[in-house]
Amino acid sequence: MDWPKKIAVKVNHVTYEVIENHRDGWNEEAFLKRYSEILAKYDYIVGDWGYEQLRLRGFYENNNRKAPPESRIGTLPEYILEYCNFGCRYFVVKKLKPDGIDAYTP
Repeated sequence: MDWPKKIAVKVNHVTYEVIENHRDGWNEEAFLKRYSEILAKYDYIVGDWGYEQLRLRGFYENNNRKAPPESRIGTLPEYILEYCNFGCRYFVVKKLKPDGIDAYTP
């Protein structure tokens, strides 16, 4: 069985790996165009499409006690249901350490 190839993208010395690509929502060119430095503080970035516009939102690891509960990645299903267009295309990228390992592996 062929496993899907990992997709990684580097932005301003920060590397992200695409960990979810729902309905083929990942578009590297659009991500790079829309990315803002403020997103670098988050562990995950979710991109969702509505009316052909890409919206990006950051989330923290679930074990980050300083982060508000609604900003933790465990709330992603609720975010998709409440704030995204029904059936929209979306993707999730995870920040990696410089050596390519998950940034916050316990």
